[in-house]
Amino acid sequence: MSKVAVIGISGRVGSRIAAELLRRGHSVTGIARNVSTVPARPGLSVQAADASRPGALAPMLRGHDAVISAMRFAGGITAPALISAVKHADVKRVLVVGGAGSLLIAPGVALIDSPDFPAAYKAEASAGRFFLDALRTETDLDWTFLSPSAVLEPGERTGKFRMGGDDLLVDVQGRSHISMEDYAIALVDELETPRHGRRRFTVGY
Repeated sequence: MSKVAVIGISGRVGSRIAAELLRRGHSVTGIARNVSTVPARPGLSVQAADASRPGALAPMLRGHDAVISAMRFAGGITAPALISAVKHADVKRVLVVGGAGSLLIAPGVALIDSPDFPAAYKAEASAGRFFLDALRTETDLDWTFLSPSAVLEPGERTGKFRMGGDDLLVDVQGRSHISMEDYAIALVDELETPRHGRRRFTVGY
């Protein structure tokens, strides 16, 4: 099994990714600014760190097989900071919890650019798109960016979902959604059996 660092373990998505990793027997180092709310579990160790400071983050990442970033983009970690920290830690594999805003809804048209995209989510979606663009210029790291569907909420762990590339997935009822639990399954599946090296992919029902 792998030794995996999860940056942003105290968040809703990060905590579920860590739970999925532990369920499968991986060793997890959880990293967040405040780790006091992270419950103790076998196989989990925690480290408090400001992920925006590569110099502080890199030593905590050293010795891991992979790094998963589940941080917010707006006001959180930047692509240069993450890339710098991972490289200085000599870790080759990094997986990023992405956003849906940069997914395409028509040729050349991203979800974030649609007229009815919620203004409240625009800053985060824009920062996520910039993050993905930065990763796409990275040729040394083995990176993967996993965009969820438009609605990512706590829900059931079913293991039943579809995967796609750069296009937003929509079900037969016109909804674009995925539970955080199933999203975590897809991300850990990618960690264990890589299929999207240096690419973005998406998951949805």
